[in-house]
Amino acid sequence: MEYKRLKDKVAIITGGATGVLGKVMGIGGATAWAFVEQGAKVIIADIDQENGYLTASQINQKTNSVNTASFMKVDVKTETDWEHLISYTESEFGKIDILVHAAGKAIAGDIDKTQVGQWDEMMDIHSKGVFLGTKCVIPVMRKSEHGSIVIVSSIDSHVGGSGTAYSAAKGSGRTFAKVSAIQLAKDNIRVNSIHPGYTDTPLSRKLVAEITSDGSPDPRIPRIPLGRVAHSDEIAKLILFLASDESSYITGTEVIIDGGVTSQ
Repeated sequence: MEYKRLKDKVAIITGGATGVLGKVMGIGGATAWAFVEQGAKVIIADIDQENGYLTASQINQKTNSVNTASFMKVDVKTETDWEHLISYTESEFGKIDILVHAAGKAIAGDIDKTQVGQWDEMMDIHSKGVFLGTKCVIPVMRKSEHGSIVIVSSIDSHVGGSGTAYSAAKGSGRTFAKVSAIQLAKDNIRVNSIHPGYTDTPLSRKLVAEITSDGSPDPRIPRIPLGRVAHSDEIAKLILFLASDESSYITGTEVIIDGGVTSQ
């Protein structure tokens, strides 16, 4: 019998609507597929209703199931959306084992070029959203006396760059993971953050297209010692490890997965 690393686990993944087959997947979407392949039930939480339903439908078709994957339209910036998501998941599955904060958006710009609205949006998604989701899921995880929360941050939380608001917001997730890990350790709830470098996702492709619109080469490649960007499924494998019992003694840790960029 094949061993399933997440057998009977229930996971919520924000930003999971980027898992449509035949398209470049985002980290959340690739994570949804990685989880179900290892026996988990997944709830995809995203504002993209069309692709969210499509991702869930394709997962269910592949697994010959009607409820391996579910979709809920969720704005991570909104507390009531989180409350409804957590309530639905607990009532449907009786527990929540894993929460992956993978929802994201990027805005570039130096400090003097960044608008207050842009700053607020980045903080709302990457900082407030992570706080709200974690706060709402804690009571359910406490009932089960276990849980794993993975925050998808970025190497931009470790190094400076032109993404003022994005970097600051991602940096808050890095610190929040450590604070949460200490506070929740007594409940056997683990919290870790991961910090991907340049990754081939729908979002990054859009940003690179803007940068190279004049025909200039991709500026990222010369900065990567391994000479290529990451695939989203490579990031998903790290999230899978941190979500599984294989990492049962890992909490409050930040894991960089960047092809060597920050080692220079």
